[in-house]
Amino acid sequence: MKTTVRYWERLIVCTAIALMVAGVLGPAGTPEAADKIDRTVLPIQEPKRPVYKELDVRNVKTPPHFEVKAPASAPNVVIILIDDLGFGATSTYGGPIRTPTLDGLAQNGLRYNNFHTSALCSPTRAALKSGRNHHTVNMGFITEMATGFPGNTGQIANATAPLAEMLRLNGYSTAAFGKWHETAAWEASVSGPFDRWPTRQGFDKFYGFIGGETNQWAPYLYDGVTQVELPDDPKYHFMTDMTDKAVAWIKYQKALTPEKPFFVYFAPGAVHAPHHVPKEWIDHWKGKFDQGWDKLREETLSRQIKLGIVPADTKLAQKPQAIRDWDKLSSDEKRLFTHQAEVFAAYLDYTDHEIGRMLKAVEATGQLDNTLIFYIAGDNGTSGEGGENGMFNEYTYFNGVREEVPDLIKILDKWGSPETYPHMAAGWAVALDAPFGWMKQVASDFGGTRNGMVVHWPSPDFSPKR
Repeated sequence: MKTTVRYWERLIVCTAIALMVAGVLGPAGTPEAADKIDRTVLPIQEPKRPVYKELDVRNVKTPPHFEVKAPASAPNVVIILIDDLGFGATSTYGGPIRTPTLDGLAQNGLRYNNFHTSALCSPTRAALKSGRNHHTVNMGFITEMATGFPGNTGQIANATAPLAEMLRLNGYSTAAFGKWHETAAWEASVSGPFDRWPTRQGFDKFYGFIGGETNQWAPYLYDGVTQVELPDDPKYHFMTDMTDKAVAWIKYQKALTPEKPFFVYFAPGAVHAPHHVPKEWIDHWKGKFDQGWDKLREETLSRQIKLGIVPADTKLAQKPQAIRDWDKLSSDEKRLFTHQAEVFAAYLDYTDHEIGRMLKAVEATGQLDNTLIFYIAGDNGTSGEGGENGMFNEYTYFNGVREEVPDLIKILDKWGSPETYPHMAAGWAVALDAPFGWMKQVASDFGGTRNGMVVHWPSPDFSPKR
């Protein structure tokens, strides 16, 4: 398929098309069975139980085995959701950070430039996996800041039908890996309740973390509802670990039930803070951001126009007054901020690589052509929560402590390592949301609510009708 740029205005595009897999494409089993199963109410009811009067079982014919199956042609579905990534960050959308996996999907799929999110993590995720407005599912804000008022309780109502549950009840295997952030903080314990944990929201398998972020070098993880003991490995990183678990699950699922389609929700903690990434990836990006955030915005817009991502007459949104001009910064500030961007770019580069490794597992099963892939480049815009100078330890932000440049320069070489819990300066957030203004948390501007999305599905004619 030819790469195209198309417009879409609703957050629920992924949900709608994935639901089509189970609903519009038809019911379970063979084509003959398609007209005999009522899928308007889930779970699908078993046939009426027969009554036998014979005393000798040899005189009785065994009733047919009942099993809900997806249509023979039903595709696998993979939703990839990156965290805190702006519209103008990836190479696919004219940005400065290479994302070869996303580029490859775009070259053979559809690239959307009008895909909308909320400006925060939990609301986007809850809406995406339910097909409903985030207030309708009580996720008006992040779960940690829920209130007792309707629309913002942080508790998805039990009347909400999760996308994963709809697919599971239509014959899919379902698995979620990575970040969840849809369970109220007071429900995230060994006592539950577990109704709003992934394995009660339609997923057969969950491996990841429940909250909004985690230390990528030493994450607090669950396998289902059981806490995970981390390996004693100095090179351990959650991004690689979650990919390993997804690869194994995909291969086992297809080896054991090759006729059964799967739904994988792959949601890395990246590139949300803390920006943790192996040093060898950081080294690849040295010197790539020396031009600063003002020049970077201009370069990105130029590439976006050339690619046809935005109209030819597009102008950059006005830069917020709080973001200083790059050419007015001190040499220490430029050195600090440049390295922060290098670490962030390395984090995305590394993440896109691991996503590619997960998709290669799909390809190894011979299922890539019949896999409907959504790669969503951000659940909201890039985060400016690093403030004016960035942070060596992101928890200073939550406690209102300002970190100063002279102190940050001292530990610059450790940035991104297990000794840090870092975030970058807000100027980069504005730059990586180009051509839009502002960033994550700002719902009044596209910098917080416009994200790139690529859809890839080789088997059918998925090209747009003109």
